[in-house]
Amino acid sequence: MSNTFGKIFTLTTFGESHGDAIGGVVDGMPAGIEIDTDFIQKELNRRRPGQSNITTSRNEADRVELLSGIFNGRSTGCPIGFIVRNTNQHSTDYDNMRDLFRPSHADFTYFTKYGERDHRGGGRSSARITISRVVAGALAKLAIKQLGITIHAFTSQVGNIAIDRDYSRYDLSISEKNAVRCPDAEKAIQMEQLIKQVKAEGDTIGGIITCVVKGCPAGLGDPEFGKLHAQLAAAMLSINAAKGFEYGEGFDCVNSKGSEQNDIFTSNNQSVSTKTNHSGGIQGGISNGQDIYFRVAFKPVATILKDQQTINTDGKPTTFKAQGRHDPCVLPRAVPIVEAMAAMVILDNFLANKHAKL
Repeated sequence: MSNTFGKIFTLTTFGESHGDAIGGVVDGMPAGIEIDTDFIQKELNRRRPGQSNITTSRNEADRVELLSGIFNGRSTGCPIGFIVRNTNQHSTDYDNMRDLFRPSHADFTYFTKYGERDHRGGGRSSARITISRVVAGALAKLAIKQLGITIHAFTSQVGNIAIDRDYSRYDLSISEKNAVRCPDAEKAIQMEQLIKQVKAEGDTIGGIITCVVKGCPAGLGDPEFGKLHAQLAAAMLSINAAKGFEYGEGFDCVNSKGSEQNDIFTSNNQSVSTKTNHSGGIQGGISNGQDIYFRVAFKPVATILKDQQTINTDGKPTTFKAQGRHDPCVLPRAVPIVEAMAAMVILDNFLANKHAKL
């Protein structure tokens, strides 16, 4: 029903957290793109569990198996099928949640809608399903790389610890040098300490991821209901635990006057640019050639290792305490997911705009 993303470049996903495998089918991948399998695996490694002491200890290799659509190392233009097998499930950790609804989880809503619920790790509602998005996003990145487009997301806030909103002040490559994926080394240490603290308390913490798209040509996106920023918002808010989206100056623009917010156009050798970029690279729902930048807010992970009040499937009050292995903060592992969704949106719009091969 709603398991397919995109219009021309599409991803259809399948699988559950504690099933045999997570997988997907990518259709609309342009033919002739060199498929760097090491790069795809590297992207998955950025998302995989157990990569540091501030993430879940679930030990999954997350090795991708590409099943079709590739010949002699290049895309053929045919559907690319893939799977990532689950190998380290501890399903018994969820036995005490079989007949109750966890607060702020999808347990109640899934049960109400379908009349059935896989209680093991959240089943289809688990963030483990985002594996498929990262694989598809890596393929999209390989395609848009030929256009000179790059996408870099990073953790810009954890709890009340935040870096400057002006991303141009930072070397964004530094974000991959620490466990939090923050381009400010000092703030990264503080963020990591905060995550460790809430983890020790059996609690969780949320934060914000900023994403910057560079090299995107002008003209992507459509007026009215197909606005590029609306597509990006829908993509980001479809990620587990995402609670808010803003692009450009976002909510901060209300503190300025129009004379301060307007991006003045300049021209140099027939190349149009702007003196400022308060608009976030999108005007009228269409890219203007400047950096596209946006922020995504993520809530604290709903699973906490503390006693909580809830009700069971019969509607009776009960108390429970979660067990097992969970992330105290989703931010570090969500960074590659944000990038992946952005890459798919940009490629999908490029293909729709040009109706041609790369």
